[in-house]
Formats: sequence, C-alpha cells, structure tokens
Amino acid sequence: MDRAVAEKRTAQLGEADAILERARESADAVLESAREDADERLPRTEAAATALAETRATEDEVLREERALADRALERERSESVRTLARLFPLEREKTDRHLLTERARADDAVAQRDDFLGIVSHDLRNLLGAIVLSADMLSVASDDGHAASQAAVGGKRILRYAARMNRLIGDLLDVASIDAGTLSLHKERGDMREVVAEAADSFRTVAEAKGLALEVVLPDQPLEAEGDRDRLLQVLANLITNAIKFTNAGTITLSCARAGDQVRFSVRDPGIGIPEGMRESVFERFWQVGKNDRRGVGLGLYISRSIVHAHGGAIAVDTELGKGSTFFFTIPAGDGPSPR
Repeated sequence: MDRAVAEKRTAQLGEADAILERARESADAVLESAREDADERLPRTEAAATALAETRATEDEVLREERALADRALERERSESVRTLARLFPLEREKTDRHLLTERARADDAVAQRDDFLGIVSHDLRNLLGAIVLSADMLSVASDDGHAASQAAVGGKRILRYAARMNRLIGDLLDVASIDAGTLSLHKERGDMREVVAEAADSFRTVAEAKGLALEVVLPDQPLEAEGDRDRLLQVLANLITNAIKFTNAGTITLSCARAGDQVRFSVRDPGIGIPEGMRESVFERFWQVGKNDRRGVGLGLYISRSIVHAHGGAIAVDTELGKGSTFFFTIPAGDGPSPR
C-alpha cells in the first residue's frame, strides 16, 4: 500500500459518508411521507392515536439502534484507515526525504565539480594566453625591416586582440560562477567617482574614434564622493560603453556622473539602434542577445553588471526608444551625505 492508495482510501471514506447521509435523508423522507398517508387513513380516535404513537416510537428506537450500529462499524473502519495512514506517512516522508537528500547531494557535487573544473581550466587558459600575449608582443615590435617583419607585426597585434577577448570571456565566466555561488568579491574604498568615469572614457576613446564615434564626458565641477569597488565599477562602465559602441553607427556617446539624492548616478547614453519595449528587462538576463543570430558577445556583460551594482546596494536600468538610442544608468549609495557644492 503506497501513499496514493491511502489518499484514495481517504477519499472513498468521505464519499461513503456523503452517500450514507443522503440515504438516511431519503429514508427519513419516505418514512415521514408514509406516516402522513397512514394518519389520513386511520380513524382519529384517542386510542388509535395512542397506539400509533407507541408503534412509531418503537420503530424510531429500532431505527436509531440500527444507525448507531452502522455508525460504530464505520467508525471502526475509519479508525483502522487512520492508523494505517499514520504508519504509512512517516515511511513515505522518509522515502521522499532520502530521495531529496540524494538529489541535493548530486546537485551539490555537480556544482562543486563544475566550479573546480572552471577554476582549473581558467587558470590553465590564462597561463597559455600569457604565453601567447608575450610571443605576440615580441612579434609586434620586431625590429627587422621588410615585408615579413610588417606581416609579423600585424599578426602579432591581431593575436593580442584575440587573446584580450578570450581573457575577457574567461573573466566573465569566473564572475558568473562567483555570482551563482554568492561569492562575488568587492573591495570598497571611498573616492571621487568622477575619476572612475574619466578613466573609463580614456580607455575607450580610441576604440570609439576608430568606429567614427565621439566620446563625450559630462562631470560636475566638485568632487563626487562615494564608496565602491573601483575596478568593479570600471567593469560595469566598460560593459555599458562596449555595448554603446557596438550598437551605434554614428554620433556621440555621452558618459556622465552626478548626484541624485543620497545616490551617485552613472549613465551612458548612445544614439544607437535602441531596444524594443518588451526587452527592456530581458537585457539584464544571462546570455541575452539582440537576436538569435547575434555573435557580438555571449550576453553576460549586462547580467554581470547588474549583479555588481546590486552588490553595491544600487540599481541599474535603461531608458530606450527603438531606433533613437538608449541610456543605461546605475546608482550606488553616496554613503555620507551630499557632496560639497
């Protein structure tokens, strides 16, 4: 007998109660109707009425006894069912708990193995990339003259670009693993957030200009103090600027940073292709891309950026209009009151 059978038995007992109750109601109605007919036919003398009352009292007593016997039999059957269920449920629960614990252990082992594998692979890949970068750097600065040296320099620079992209991908995968494990590390220090924005702009100005885009920075005159992980905030800005450059064909990308109440607000505005209205929240999900066939990244940047901002106690969002551009912005707590004005 398993749990399903026990549950079915309980349901059957409930149905039996309902059927019995309906049967008794029908029997009472029939008896009452028969007595009314008998009353109309019998002579209305006092002796007859007394005899009829005594007969009916006897019949009612017999009926009550029969029903009491049926109720006691039903109660014994129900008690036995309850005892059976009481014995069954702990066994079934124990079986379910064992199954859940086994599955949980398997899942934990799988996650641990994945994280160990990812750490080992990432370490080895970075060692290999380090060797590739060193060799490529030597090729790109070759001092020999001639066509072969020129080709070697071009090839070396190409290898450096590819290696940098691989290194970024490895970093993104490690960050995702840390986010999933709840171990994303932050090293907060108080500082002027204008310097973070200026450094991000300097890092991408050449890339933007190579695509024919202008990179503008709008910052307040006074220091904009807040507590944050400088490298992680640069990582967020780098993801936002990279996307802005990637999806903008012409115009000016604007970086800004300003006070917003008790928050510091960073923003990256572009005149690019924009995002459809139904996808404004989806862009921050893992592996999101503009289209199924889009190959300009693996869709981790905004997901990681959101996690970093949330780890700072802030929020990230986007204002966008299809065909007219987007403004990605995020906030972090300023920490100790307004900046000097």
